[in-house]
Amino acid sequence: MADLLDDAAVTEALRDLPDWTREGDALVLTAQLPSFPAAIAVVDRVAETAEQADHHPDIDIRWRTLTFRCSTHSAGGITDKDVRLAGAISGYVQAARG
Repeated sequence: MADLLDDAAVTEALRDLPDWTREGDALVLTAQLPSFPAAIAVVDRVAETAEQADHHPDIDIRWRTLTFRCSTHSAGGITDKDVRLAGAISGYVQAARG
C-alpha cells in the first residue's frame, strides 16, 4: 500500500501542479477544453495511463468541462501515486488546449 503524504508534502507537490487544489483527501483539477471531443480525448488518455498504473481518478464530465479527483482510497488520502497521476493529467490537458 502507498504511504499517505503529510500536509507539507502535499503543499510541496501542489507547487508543481499549479492548476490543482487540495479538497480534503484529494487533489482536484477542473479544466475546460475547447470542445466535447477534445475533452473525451483527454479522458481516453487518462484512462490508458490510469489502467497501466492501476490507479484510477474520479472523473466528472460536463460537456467540455472535466473534473479530476485523485485520491488513494485504499490508503485513505493523497499519496505519491496521486501526485504522479495528477502530473500526467496536467500534461494531457495542456496538450489538448494547444
